[in-house]
Amino acid sequence: METHSYWHKQTADKPLYPDIEWSKPEQKSQAGRIGIIGGNSLGFAGVAEAYQTTLKTGTGAVRVLLPDALKKNIPSIMTEVIYGPTNPSGSLSREALIEMKAVGDWATSILLIGDAGRNSETAILYEDFIRDYSGPITITRDVIDLLKNSSSALVERPNTLIVASFAQLQKIFSAVYYPKVLTFSMQLANLVEALHKFTITYPVSIAVFHQDMILVASGGQVTTTPWDQPMRIWRGNTAANASVYWAWNPNKVLESVTASLVGR
Repeated sequence: METHSYWHKQTADKPLYPDIEWSKPEQKSQAGRIGIIGGNSLGFAGVAEAYQTTLKTGTGAVRVLLPDALKKNIPSIMTEVIYGPTNPSGSLSREALIEMKAVGDWATSILLIGDAGRNSETAILYEDFIRDYSGPITITRDVIDLLKNSSSALVERPNTLIVASFAQLQKIFSAVYYPKVLTFSMQLANLVEALHKFTITYPVSIAVFHQDMILVASGGQVTTTPWDQPMRIWRGNTAANASVYWAWNPNKVLESVTASLVGR
C-alpha cells in the first residue's frame, strides 16, 4: 500500500510527538489561559465538562462565559464564571459581545464548546466575535452547525481548530464549494488525501472522527490515531483536551492536538 509523506500514523504505544507531553509547562503562568464560551438556558453540560477537563489536563487558568439565565444552575465547583446577557431563546444575546471580548482579552485561547442553541442572533454574535478575535480558537459540537453560514470565514481564518463529526465536515466542504465530495463509505486513505489538500488550500486545522480513527490535519500534514471513544468527541472532552495542549505550544497545532489524543 502506498504511503504518503504527509500522512503520519500514531498509536497509543508509539506517540508521534512525545516531546509535547514531556515539555508540559510546570508553571501555571506558562500553561495558557483558556476562555470557554457556550451554554443556553436548557443546557450547559458540555461547558461544565470542558471546564473540568481543561483543569485536569493542565491549563494555567480557565474562565467561562455563560448566559445569565443559567446563574441559578451553576454548581459551586465552577468558580471562574462570567455571565452575559441572554436573549428570549435562552442563549447569549448580541449584547454579550462585550463580555465575549473581555474573555478574549484575558485568554490566550478560546474554546467555543457548544450548547449554544440554534438562535440566529447568537450565530451573529459568535460570527462577530470570531471576526474580531485574532488568537487561537477551537470550535466544536453544535457551534459548527450554528456557524454554518460562516463556513468560508471559518476555514479562511488562521489560528483555528475545528473538532468536527464526519457529517459536519461534509457540510463544511459543501458550504465552501470544495470540489471533493466526502462519503461515509470512503476509504481512510482517501479522506487523508482530501484533508491534506484542503488544509493546503485553507489555513484552518481540522480534527475529525472516521472509521475508528481521529484524523488531525493542518498545513497539508495529516495524522491518524486509533480511537474507540467517539463519545468523548461528542461531549467535548476531545476538543477541551486539544485546546489545552495547543495552549502549551501555540505554534504547533498539529503536533499538540495529535499528542493530546494519547496524553488523555
